[in-house]
Amino acid sequence: LLIYVYSMLGGVTAGNEKLTALFAEPAVQEQTAPMIKGGFQGWTSMPSFGSPIWWSLVSTIIMGVGIGVLAQPQLVVRFMTVKSNRELNRAVVSGGVFIFMMTGVAFLVGALSNVAFFGDTGSIAAIAAGSTDKIIPTFIKTYLPDWYGAIFMVTLLAAAMSTLSSQFHTIGSAAGRDIYEKTMGKSSNSILVIRIAIFIGIILTTVLAWLSKYLDSGMAVIATGTALFFGLCAATFLPAYICALYFRKVSATAVKSGMVSGFITAIFWIFFVHEKESSSLQLCMNLIGKTSVVKDTALAKLAMVDPIFIALPVSILVTIMVAQLTKSTLEHNHIDKCFNGIK
Repeated sequence: LLIYVYSMLGGVTAGNEKLTALFAEPAVQEQTAPMIKGGFQGWTSMPSFGSPIWWSLVSTIIMGVGIGVLAQPQLVVRFMTVKSNRELNRAVVSGGVFIFMMTGVAFLVGALSNVAFFGDTGSIAAIAAGSTDKIIPTFIKTYLPDWYGAIFMVTLLAAAMSTLSSQFHTIGSAAGRDIYEKTMGKSSNSILVIRIAIFIGIILTTVLAWLSKYLDSGMAVIATGTALFFGLCAATFLPAYICALYFRKVSATAVKSGMVSGFITAIFWIFFVHEKESSSLQLCMNLIGKTSVVKDTALAKLAMVDPIFIALPVSILVTIMVAQLTKSTLEHNHIDKCFNGIK
């Protein structure tokens, strides 16, 4: 896909130069006027520092997705099924290339598609495709051979099935093992509970996917949902994973405290502070009449900051603080046991 796009635009240098020059076109300036007001400075330049688009790009797309990807439950499930460290070492090279190509190609082709769409339709990619979620599918359907679209769809389905299987496995395990067995103290019919939970998860996923077409056509459902999910996972699970891998003497109380504090902070930030989500979810508007609790205040810029920037540090700090407190308690308990043994 990347090779085809650059060859279509006359090469790497020519394609990048065309993309840079595109921003200066009067029609593009008009179409991107709201984005320019928010800090947009072209597809080959960073947005204005501290602007809404800068915060969205850096805190949500780069940091939210880049860090959040480390804490996805479905990837941890895959990690736990690896037989030994040898398999992990083998996967480093291929995994590194894979990640670079997945993100790199998507970002480059998404940006470069503006040159192709503008040259043929006079509109930038988001307008020509109808929404940002439809840019890549529309580009492939319009400019690439039919056989490529078929192969692309098959690879998408294969990747989706792999991810979905892990996510539904996590949903079932959470219901059957964590809730039914651990919390409720049940032991029988846990497999049935897991199967029911997976079935419900599949139904809910299908319903949500179906309802997404009724949302605002200009809303980036996939990008927003991905960043939200990744940030929530990072704030809740990442400190726990790090402790499990590298700091095994940290108490369970500290890990649980970090998970709960990170989750609560992220949820609060999503529903009441980060305007990109809170304005859509409407809970804040219904309760206090504003799309964000910090709107029209001295802290209004916080409404642009992604939840991961706040919730993950909170989760880390709480984990460390509780770990230090419980560490001293554990040491005292250990000393008491030793003295009791001597007596």
